[in-house]
Amino acid sequence: MKYKLVCFDVDGTLIDNVEYSWQLFHDYFRIDAEKREQAKKKFYNGEISYLEWAEHDINMWIEAGVKKEDFLKAMKDSKIRLMEGALETIAKLKKKGLKLVIISGSINIMLDFLLPDYKELFDDVFLSRIYFDSKGNINKVEATKYDMSEKANALKKIAKREKLKLSECVFIGDHHNDIEISKQAGLAIAFDAKDEGLKKVSDLIIDKKDLKEILKYII
Repeated sequence: MKYKLVCFDVDGTLIDNVEYSWQLFHDYFRIDAEKREQAKKKFYNGEISYLEWAEHDINMWIEAGVKKEDFLKAMKDSKIRLMEGALETIAKLKKKGLKLVIISGSINIMLDFLLPDYKELFDDVFLSRIYFDSKGNINKVEATKYDMSEKANALKKIAKREKLKLSECVFIGDHHNDIEISKQAGLAIAFDAKDEGLKKVSDLIIDKKDLKEILKYII
């Protein structure tokens, strides 16, 4: 088989009805838009690291007193759901013996909510993680460094460990933070893409919102 590893983005790829999980929660919790924008600009101007940006945003949730139940309510009210065909696609790829990976800037609570057994389904998971205490307060945060351009380094790291060529790796994503990793993958699929730059660097563009559409190109 030509491909041996398939890597997925989360927001807008494995999960439908969300463009960015961080944005979903910020908007739902009515977090100060000006402060959010300032931190975003600082990151894009190279003044702060991605981790500092993530920690800044999470601290705003802590200051707002957001609890676990609020995250759950936000996801229910936003009507997020697994992408059409996600479960069947994962099952078929696993049956064929391909390694499955998640590399995303999304937050673990999204998959905990929609795909609770994701840690058993995927061989590697790169995500940001939020932990809550017994009262539902945020008590620990592990923001991933593998978002934006760093996604590509996560793929290289996994490929090296598994003794795979990058040409044997597939990546499926939908947004501008997937551009660099798409340039590295042997097969880059822009799935329901929201970014023209991603479309330009991808090998395939799939507009139909059904993940089963990727299968014919991989197996």
